[in-house]
Amino acid sequence: MTATAPAPSTARATAFLPRLALVLAALLATLFTAASPATAHAALTASDPKDGAVVATAPAQVTLSFSEQVAMGDDSIRVLDPQGKRVDTGELRDMCSGNTIRYSTALHTGLPNGTYTVAWQAVSADSHPISGAFTFSIGAPSATDVTLPTAQAGGGPVGIAYGIARYAAYAGFTVLVGGAAFILLCWRRGAAERPLQKLVVRAWVTLTVATLAMLVLRTPYTGSGNFSDVFDLDGLRAVLQTKTGASLVSRLLLLGAAALFVAVLFGVYARRVAGLGPDEAERAERETEGSDQADGPNGSDEAGNPDDTSDLTFGLAIGGAVVSGGIAATWALSEHASTGIQPGIAMPADILHLMAVATWLGGLAALLVALHKVPGIERAAVRRFSQVAFVSVLVLAVTGVYQSWRQLGSWSALTGTEYGQLLLLKIGLVAVLLGIAYMSRTWTARLADAPADAATAVTTVGQTSADVSRETAIGAVSEGADVSRETEPVPVPVPADPERAAQLARQRAARESALEKRVRDADPDRAGLRRSVLAEAAIAVILLAVTTVLTSTEPGRTVEQETGRGSTATAVPDRAVKITLPFDTGGPNGKGSVRLELDPGRVGANTLHLWADSADGAPFDLPEIKVAFTLPAKDIGPLPLVPEQAAPGHWTASGVQLPLAGEWRIDVTVRTSDIDQTTIQKTVKIG
Repeated sequence: MTATAPAPSTARATAFLPRLALVLAALLATLFTAASPATAHAALTASDPKDGAVVATAPAQVTLSFSEQVAMGDDSIRVLDPQGKRVDTGELRDMCSGNTIRYSTALHTGLPNGTYTVAWQAVSADSHPISGAFTFSIGAPSATDVTLPTAQAGGGPVGIAYGIARYAAYAGFTVLVGGAAFILLCWRRGAAERPLQKLVVRAWVTLTVATLAMLVLRTPYTGSGNFSDVFDLDGLRAVLQTKTGASLVSRLLLLGAAALFVAVLFGVYARRVAGLGPDEAERAERETEGSDQADGPNGSDEAGNPDDTSDLTFGLAIGGAVVSGGIAATWALSEHASTGIQPGIAMPADILHLMAVATWLGGLAALLVALHKVPGIERAAVRRFSQVAFVSVLVLAVTGVYQSWRQLGSWSALTGTEYGQLLLLKIGLVAVLLGIAYMSRTWTARLADAPADAATAVTTVGQTSADVSRETAIGAVSEGADVSRETEPVPVPVPADPERAAQLARQRAARESALEKRVRDADPDRAGLRRSVLAEAAIAVILLAVTTVLTSTEPGRTVEQETGRGSTATAVPDRAVKITLPFDTGGPNGKGSVRLELDPGRVGANTLHLWADSADGAPFDLPEIKVAFTLPAKDIGPLPLVPEQAAPGHWTASGVQLPLAGEWRIDVTVRTSDIDQTTIQKTVKIG
């Protein structure tokens, strides 16, 4: 048996790619094992003192509890007195134990009476910054010069810049992976086409620059929100120790491997496929579909010419899949997929989802460029992309349904949360995109059914755009024009005057562009396909923007969990239950709040205290206030109670009997005038 050895450069590239694939697979496995389950988007579940609480003596510390693990620094919890001066020690205390996530900061001793403000900021396990603020009072509420911040963490100009970088990263990844997949799976000869080379290389540059921007913006994005903090080296070192920082650095390392992949694809591989004739190239393309009938023995064509692109194509496909999967994993390991329920399933599903999106939409961008800039693209390549896109859509459907269930959890979250509403918009855009894609498949079918002579004329057009005389002849034949004079080369003298030479160069460029357009528009079916693909690309850009916003939005499942936590106050052993209920009866001066204290907050006899405050914080002497206790799980209640007024704005009742443990609903009926009345409620856990 006779075997033909590949060229040395090809052999080295082919031998290197399997090693690269093994190294990247090991890195990917290491990254996967570092992931740990959590709940998407942390939320503040409790605080001590509580929001709006009035305590008799100054507490020794302020404690915050969260729904999941968060990253916090010494300045993450700040306590300010009524004049805006910090009264905490600036030392963060980690009080986490098991599933309890709790942090605190100590307060200075001897704090005077008044209203104090607690401002906090942290980074949740899915990489998104969270923040909030609340007040409590010592002795009695007072006026304060501190204004509660309205801006959320991660907002402002830095948040906008970080969001743009996130979008650019998604777009660069999509075009990089999709463009390379389009070349290897659909149109190998495209590796030698300059427009496709520019598209993929620019996508790599975009993804690299966006990743670097996210890395340097991470400190101000999760911290102060000032652009000047990008020069904070200590902050950058702290970012590198976080899961998000490690993911961004891993992405940069993988982009280095992607640069090698692109170099081989547009270097050795492009020269190899460019050396094949039109017939050989078509036979090589058919090998992608599993057709070996056109090949001779020992991997040669009918003329006996060796075709050694298959091994290199396979090596590039394996290496490219591992690199792109690794890059996709840097998102899966640092955002929503790595937190919440079933992270072991969610992360691989998210990687497949991102890969399918990139193959479909990025391949769509490559097809659009090919149809616009390379008139000689074969019809078979368009048909192959249609098949690849169909498989990608199937993968998207399966992984998308799973992700939607995981992030929503209920039908109510689909319409009642921002995440669900954005998801509905995304589904609508995908439906529109599929409708336009169906039109593109129709144009593709018309191209496939075109007469053989027309197909031959168009598929051989534009092998090299610089060959103006050949393009002119084909374009003229397509239009039925007389090409006898146009096909003859016309010598063009080069004048000595530089301005005249530049003018002639512009004229030649305009002529070549016009000839290219004539060739491109000679086939009406191809022009129709180009228009439909352009419409797909426009919708894809909007879809990518919505997806970017969706990845930074709090999942609907978490929003509903936070709502549930917000309506239930958990009793602490040997500590009174304290809650604050705002009310609005709708009448004049009908706004205010009721502070309720149930002491000791357990099964048996309890003492109830109620304080009513008007909108300006003064005691509210209500005409009537009533309370009822209900235990829905045991069908107990409502147990009515009319407290006695002890002082203006203060009511009390003793001997309040709660017979069983469980989640008791407390209904407070407030009347502010003869006709203005409302009932507010809160659920508290007793026992």
